[in-house]
Amino acid sequence: MSSRRRTIPRPLVAGAAAVAGALALAAMPVGSSAHPSLGQLQSQLGAEQAHEQSLAGTISSLAGLITSLNGQIALVQSREAAVRADLARDRAQLAAVERALARERQLLVLLRARLAWARVLLARQLLTNYEQAKPNLVSVVLESAGFKDLLERLTFLRDAQQQQQGIIAITQQAKARADAAARHLAALGVTDRQITYATAQRVLALVAMNGLLHSKQAALQQAESAQQSALAATQARGAALRAEISQVQAEQAAAARAAAAQQAAAQQEAAQQAAAQQAASAGGGGGGSGGGGSGGGIGAPRPVGPGPGPGGSWAIPNSVVTCESGGQNLTPNSAGASGYYQILPSTWNGYGGYGQAYQAPKSLQDQRASQLWSGGSGASNWVCSGIVGIH
Repeated sequence: MSSRRRTIPRPLVAGAAAVAGALALAAMPVGSSAHPSLGQLQSQLGAEQAHEQSLAGTISSLAGLITSLNGQIALVQSREAAVRADLARDRAQLAAVERALARERQLLVLLRARLAWARVLLARQLLTNYEQAKPNLVSVVLESAGFKDLLERLTFLRDAQQQQQGIIAITQQAKARADAAARHLAALGVTDRQITYATAQRVLALVAMNGLLHSKQAALQQAESAQQSALAATQARGAALRAEISQVQAEQAAAARAAAAQQAAAQQEAAQQAAAQQAASAGGGGGGSGGGGSGGGIGAPRPVGPGPGPGGSWAIPNSVVTCESGGQNLTPNSAGASGYYQILPSTWNGYGGYGQAYQAPKSLQDQRASQLWSGGSGASNWVCSGIVGIH
């Protein structure tokens, strides 16, 4: 029995131990000390991909809103251009009125000077008539030295009378023209004040419309910038996770190849030892043969790839009023719309109004606007409803 125990070569035992060590090495998790597990990395990557898709959807929605806003901006800009055209027209009219006022003031000064001079002449004539006795025909005839002198005296009296009548007529005309110029000047002053007030209202409305537009545009741009930043961060984290997964897979593949090579070498050495033992047993005539080691193939773990990605005191909303008129009782624009709610004359009269909307008190304008709004079903009557997001 003892002789048979000695016939088992020690290198065979060593080869079996090497195979067992290789199998144990292959069964150990690869890279567990240097990286998170592959499943954890793939789970994180899936979450980042889902987040990325969500952000992409949000950005797409914001892009649609911005496209819609661009259309609304174009509409508001066209309304702004119309307001500016009305404003330019008012300013041109105001400049013409101011020029007319200047001319009328100059004319009034001239007429008043003429009136003063005519009054001086008339006063002198009246004083002369009072100081001198009024000649009669008998005294003129008796005092005349001949027929020629009589004719000269009669001509002088006639000319004096005509001059007096002319002075009176000039005085009356100068007074009438001065009074007419004063009345015209007063009317131009009223027109000047009306145009100035209407121009100020249009400026206020334009400021309100621009403020609404710029605030909405700034809010959308800020939201889009924030979403773009979040998407860029998510894409960067996804790229880092993919790189780490690729590194783990490469390390696992390298370890698997090393384990497979070591296992193949151990199996080959075991087979050689078994063949040597059989040859030694056959050569020595001795009986028992040692059991050969079985080299059952042990597959290395395959690398795993990434998992699949998964309202105020208004009858309608204040924002619409701000966009339409800036909260001002505007005079008619180029289309004829007027008032706080920018109602057309045809619509205003169709609802029982009189005149134009801006001529009515605010309470009546509120009532007509409420009828037009009809609880929101009539929002399409105002273009600004779409601009501020009310449909």
